[in-house]
Amino acid sequence: MSLAGHLAPSRAPVFRGRPARGGLLVAGLAVGALMLLPVAYLVLRAAGASTESWDLILRARTLALAFRSIGLAAAVTASAVAIGVPLAWLTARTDLPSRRLWSVLVALPLVIPSYVGAFALIAALGPGGIVQDLLAKPFGVERLPDISGFVGAWLALTLFTYPYVYLLVASGIKGLDPSHEEAARGLGESAWSTFVRVTLPMLRPSIAAGSLLVALYTLHDFGAVSLMRFQTFTQAIYLQYRGAFDRTPAAILSLFLVALALGVLVMEHKARGRARYYRSGAGSKRPSRVLSLGRWKWPALLFCGAVTAAAFALPVSVIAFWLIRGAVSGDGLNLTWAAAGNSVLVSGAGALVALVAALPVALLAVRFPGRSTTVMERLSYSGYALPGIVVALALVFFTANFSPALYQSLPLVVIAYVVLFLPQAVEPLSASLLQLGPRMEEAARALGVRRTRVFARIVAPLIARGLVSGAALVFLTAMKELPATLLLRPTGFETLATRVWTGATAGLYAHAAGPALLLVAACAVPLYVLARRVEVREVEVKAD
Repeated sequence: MSLAGHLAPSRAPVFRGRPARGGLLVAGLAVGALMLLPVAYLVLRAAGASTESWDLILRARTLALAFRSIGLAAAVTASAVAIGVPLAWLTARTDLPSRRLWSVLVALPLVIPSYVGAFALIAALGPGGIVQDLLAKPFGVERLPDISGFVGAWLALTLFTYPYVYLLVASGIKGLDPSHEEAARGLGESAWSTFVRVTLPMLRPSIAAGSLLVALYTLHDFGAVSLMRFQTFTQAIYLQYRGAFDRTPAAILSLFLVALALGVLVMEHKARGRARYYRSGAGSKRPSRVLSLGRWKWPALLFCGAVTAAAFALPVSVIAFWLIRGAVSGDGLNLTWAAAGNSVLVSGAGALVALVAALPVALLAVRFPGRSTTVMERLSYSGYALPGIVVALALVFFTANFSPALYQSLPLVVIAYVVLFLPQAVEPLSASLLQLGPRMEEAARALGVRRTRVFARIVAPLIARGLVSGAALVFLTAMKELPATLLLRPTGFETLATRVWTGATAGLYAHAAGPALLLVAACAVPLYVLARRVEVREVEVKAD
């Protein structure tokens, strides 16, 4: 009998309970309506477009921008998967030395905003940067190659987005049943063959979820591509919004960006497939085995060290350089504790609300698959593909016309974070639910236990890692969000992101270094908790 016949992913039936589906549908429709606000705003703007506006947009340059955006997103996603999946495997399932420490270190680049990371790369590796200064006297290096353009944008976005793949895949590894791998090894498969033919396919939902987040993040990023001077749809939208009185062309460009995001969602849906990768047996799951790296131990350490140095140590070193330089020159450290408290407050609220909104969407998509629920799930991604300024302007338009009391208030900032980052909560939850079989829930319901009690006592503990991962991802990304915060915040309300941007755009890097350091420190604590949550239990018997 073939290996595939032993270890095919389960396609067990899903729930068909009408009361549960009805309640979730109501909640899901409310979330979908919220997520459609930016798209509705863009449609209203584009509907009134003049012929001149359409002629301005429908040019060869628009097609060129589409190819550049798609090419960058594809390159960054492929690189993030190539980095994130091996790191997740090394830190979760091998005897990598100090792997618990590495599991935190390789996730830390997630706390670096893309605009801070891009600036750090330019300041360190670009012409006239720190590395050139170090090489000038001993080696006579007068100028380093310019890293701006596609290469710089690809490098910056890859280094600061691969943790999305790493964290979701590491969390997925936690949910795997080692009996599948043991069965493959019992059939004579090698460790490498077992990983490729058994483990990797079972991690497909987690890899697809991480890839989707990276691709959509790349499509809507503005800071890194602007600093690296690489023109994409997002940069063109920003220039149209800020440089023209008529915002209609920018709205049309934004709709093109939404169309690109829909294409990405379709590809992710096909990549994930319809399989459910959960255990069919009963009882508690056995802990996973630690695989011995053997002669690959040192190359693995070198790989982890190189990624950590480039993605975390380098930007932090640049921040420290400017912090020390400012302190020596008498500018002080500029540690803005009030802004730090504001950032934690509004980002924490955004993460909590996003998690509540993500639950019905994920449950509908996994437990009640169908056309309507698939459409509802896809709607939850509409805001994530748009630049923050577009979402912010949409919310300004609707609040100014229909709810003036919300204008320039903290609840509106929280709503913006939910619209922008909801997929970061939905994807970990969906991946966790795909690994959770419905049998225990069905048994509990057959015994007369209420649905809410079944969820609280059975489902929630089993998908706890997805819940924590989703909330942490939204919190970390909201801490770094800039355009929406700048437009929607109450007057005088400062966050660490706004303080960093104000200093950097004014050329006062020493003033920006203090808030940037606080931003990294504030994000490092929840990231540490997140990285520890995805660790796996292990047995000390080492496989060959």
